[in-house]
Amino acid sequence: MKRVVLGVALLASLSSVAWAQKQEYVRYRVGTTVSYGRLDGDNIVQLRGAPWMGGTPTGVKVPRSKVTLLAPATPSKVIAVGLNYQTHLGERSAAAYPGLFAKLPTSIIAHGDTVVLPPDANNVHYEGEMVIVIGKRAQHVSKERAKDYVFGVTTGNDVSERDWQKSDLQWFRAKAADTFGPLGPVIVTGVNYDDLLLETRLNGKVVQSQRTSDLIFNVAEIVSYISRYVTLEPGDVIYSGTPGTTQQMKAGDVVEVRLEQVGTLSNPVVQRH
Repeated sequence: MKRVVLGVALLASLSSVAWAQKQEYVRYRVGTTVSYGRLDGDNIVQLRGAPWMGGTPTGVKVPRSKVTLLAPATPSKVIAVGLNYQTHLGERSAAAYPGLFAKLPTSIIAHGDTVVLPPDANNVHYEGEMVIVIGKRAQHVSKERAKDYVFGVTTGNDVSERDWQKSDLQWFRAKAADTFGPLGPVIVTGVNYDDLLLETRLNGKVVQSQRTSDLIFNVAEIVSYISRYVTLEPGDVIYSGTPGTTQQMKAGDVVEVRLEQVGTLSNPVVQRH
């Protein structure tokens, strides 16, 4: 009986440690100064450098109301996985390995920034996604060790021009155009990212809703597979795939992507003329 009690106490202790490790990180601007920080209630604790590079507190706290939130990472690479939920595949069979494509660092915009559709973009869709943030250099990493290389997760929108996907030789233009990568506003650590509710709203209406446990290739499998061919650096991001069906976004729309325990990313849409 004593062993049982000790076992229960140990499990409770481990659970509390896991929750204690949950942290929320942002990148922000005050005036002309850009910093990384850790959320602490209504304040942001300024860090010396990116949190995945061991950034430590400077001793400065800034009220959240006084800052402009930026995209939470400045990745050297923006990789994405396509067709990674069966609900998005429809009746098609899943591939034997993740289907990869790339966006560009210049695709990335922050929470609240505007998605700007090019003048000739006539069929642009939202794709709400969980985004993986790499915490340390990953090269030829096994699935068993892959999670050691993940810093945390954030929320993203893999904006996509469907007509260009069909007409172009590659998806580059359709996926990597400027502003086609909304990201943030917060990177969260210490959560079970293998089972979070992901929801997308178009003008307030829920249009996508599914748990990340339904990913065909999970976070560890994605990171391991990519690292076989491409070296992942700290701060790189991976859009993990979108569930269900998608709809066209038009000028005047607002798209919100919510990831349970992580936060909500919201972006208005305009079209350039």
